[in-house]
Order: sequence, then structure tokens, then C-alpha cells
Amino acid sequence: MLNWDAAWNPYVSGALLTVSYRQPGVVLTDHRLTVPLDHDRPAGESIELFAREVVASDKAHQSLPWMVYLQGGPGFGANRFVGRQAWLDRALTDFRVLLLDQRGTGHSTPANRQTLPLRGGPREQADYLAHFRADSIVRDCEAIRPGLTGGAPWTVLGQSFGGFCAVHYLSSAPEGLSAAVVTGGLPTLDGHADDVYRAAYPRIERKVAAHYARYPQDVDRARRIAEYLLQHEPVLSGGYRLTAEAFQSLGILLGGSDGSHRLHYLLEDAFVRTPQGTALSDAFQEDVQGLLSYAGHPLYALVHEACYAQGDRPTAWSAERVRAEFPQFDAAKTLADDGPLLFTGESVHPWTFENDPALRPLRDTAEELAARTDWAPLYDPARLAVNEVPVAAAVYHDDMYVDAEHSLRTARAVRGLRTWVTDEFEHDGVRAGGPRVLDRLLALTRDEV
Repeated sequence: MLNWDAAWNPYVSGALLTVSYRQPGVVLTDHRLTVPLDHDRPAGESIELFAREVVASDKAHQSLPWMVYLQGGPGFGANRFVGRQAWLDRALTDFRVLLLDQRGTGHSTPANRQTLPLRGGPREQADYLAHFRADSIVRDCEAIRPGLTGGAPWTVLGQSFGGFCAVHYLSSAPEGLSAAVVTGGLPTLDGHADDVYRAAYPRIERKVAAHYARYPQDVDRARRIAEYLLQHEPVLSGGYRLTAEAFQSLGILLGGSDGSHRLHYLLEDAFVRTPQGTALSDAFQEDVQGLLSYAGHPLYALVHEACYAQGDRPTAWSAERVRAEFPQFDAAKTLADDGPLLFTGESVHPWTFENDPALRPLRDTAEELAARTDWAPLYDPARLAVNEVPVAAAVYHDDMYVDAEHSLRTARAVRGLRTWVTDEFEHDGVRAGGPRVLDRLLALTRDEV
């Protein structure tokens, strides 16, 4: 039975419908809240945030501490769990959990090729998107926290980019936190995007080598697909232009716990015989389009490099420029030299905005962001050095997405931060490890390990 309550909230402009309902073992409440687009201009334009509150059914009426979950990305809405899945099961033992769709993601005011033209041209769109980084996300959290918790601080759980947000939280508003838990998301505090990618390409090369060691038959399969793409460059059914470089970017799968296996199964079904000769199978093309399209998360492509930007130095398509320093990733050169094709990982390139129909209208906007030189600082080393908030972080030994050495350097810069360094999990350890990962990190924040 649905419980529909029209409730006033001091952080909402007007009466909104709040919906509470049940799933196995949990009670869910959907919140729609308004916050300023620019927190330095609170009387200016506002945007909407969506957040889903989750509480264990047998604790629905208890007064519990809150945990706010910040998803990885950028550009992804919070997990859509069914019942007490994965880490949520452990969290609900102690907390009332808020799954926040960060601004521009999920059900929060969308930012995509359909909505951004409302802002004006590329310059105006880029100015708007400059408000969609970790600093604004944390200020959103602080704007809505008093109305939800009654003013009490909460625990933040930050996965990947959500961990970047958590470190900014510790830098800018530690009074809002009772504890911070970071999984695979301790950022470099002062490194430029160039430093991030310069460290990333060798890690990706190691992941590809490990994949080929596990599945040696994939060496030939990947080469055959790349050769076909260099000759044909097919356009997929949804309009995505599949180039060799785009195919290489499927290496992003290799950063997940089951990613190597997923890539293997994808490659084994690539070709089919037709009356016109060998062609890419419909099944392969459909799977690839789903993996490569940014239609569901365009912010990832638009502000990905901007997540590292601080000060007056532009990102200037960092991943593309740094890739030129690693010629072994050049598909045409690799095929000419009869070497194994190297996949790439978590990176966005100018051609991303040419290949993907969900991004093509935003190409000039992306150029504006890449050239921007007025980025606010994201972290305060002096404040982190005197941190008093209990903090624990999982650092994955050879994390493909976030450099472990960068993470450990940051861990040493945050007073009291305790790390769990492990090679048991990949970057998605909080999902793959479920309650066990979160349980260990919470124990570290309480000095129980």
C-alpha cells in the first residue's frame, strides 16, 4: 500500500509530494528538494535534487544516524537497489541511508543534449556545467542535511568520484560529518589531469596484459575486430560511429571485478558470416553500443576531466594529449607491427563527442570546458592536515581508475585517515565485496581494527 504524504520542507520551494513505499526488508521515501544552482548566489536560479531515503523495515520509526551515499562517476545517479542488496545491507544495520542523485544525474534536474540548449550557446552551457563538480555537490549536501537530520552531522560513503566529493567535504565542511568512508576514491590533492593520465596509461597496459594472459585467444580476436573497424567504421543502429579508438575504449571494463570475463565474452561473438562476407554481428554491435553510449550519463563525458581541474591551467583534452606519449596504444601502428592491440580505460577524447550522437550537439560545449582557466580549488591541504573527522578508505592495490600511489599520498596528508590497502578487489570492491567491505571500513572509523 502506498503512503502519499504532501509535506512542507524548509529546503523545498513549495509543497511537494513525498512518496513512501516498501520493498523486501526496507521502507523507501523519495525526496525532491531544491537548491541554488550557484550556492554563492542563493537568491538566484535553483535546480532540483532527487534523493531516496532507505531504512530497514523494523527500524522505520527509530531515530537513527544518517549515511549519505555519493555515487561514482561523475554523471551517474545513485544505485537503484532492490531491498537490501550489496553494501546497503550492512549500512541499514546502523543507519538511515540517503541515496543522492548528484546534481544533473538520475532524477535530479538533467543536464544533457536535450536540456542544455535552454542555457544558450556553448559558452553559457559551459558556465552552467562549471557548477556540477565536487564543490557544488558537497554544498548541496550541506543545504539539505539540516532539513533531513535535524541538524545532526552524517556519515558520508563516497565511491570513486564520490570519494573525491568526500575529500572535498573534509576540506570545506567537516562540521557536517560524523565520519567519512571512501572506497576507491582518494584523489590527488594537487595533481593536474595530465598527471592522472600519465599514471593511468601504464596501469591500463598492465590490465590488458593480464587479460590476454587469462584469455590468450582474445589477442587475435581483438586484432581482427580492430582491422575490420579501420577498414569499415560502421555506424551502429543508434547512430554511434564505431571506430577502432572507440573499440579500444571498451577496456574500461577491465577495471571491474568481472570486467575481464565480460570483455572476453563480448569479443567471442563479434563476427558472423553473411551473403556479403564476414561482418560484425548484430548482437555484438548492440552490446557495444550499450557499453559505449553516453546517452544515459552525458555528464561523465562533459565534466570528467574538469573533476581534476584547479586554478588557471586548462585540462585541454588531457587524456588525448597524454595518450600521444604512449604510442603503443595507437591501433594502426599496433596492427602494422603485428603486436597485440591495447585497450584503453577511463578517458574521454575529442572523438568521443564526434562518435556518439548523444554528445555530438555538445562538442563545442566540451571545448569550452577543456579551455576553461578559472577553476576553484577543490581541496584544502592545511585543513586536511588538522582533520578531526574519523576517516577510513579502501585503496585497491592496482586500481585501474584511481592511482593507488596518488591515493596513498593523499591518505598521508589527511590527519587520522586509516587505509585498507587490498588486492582482493578491483575498483568496484564496495559492490563486489558487499557488506564485508563496508563493515571493515566502518570498524576502522571506530578504531575497532
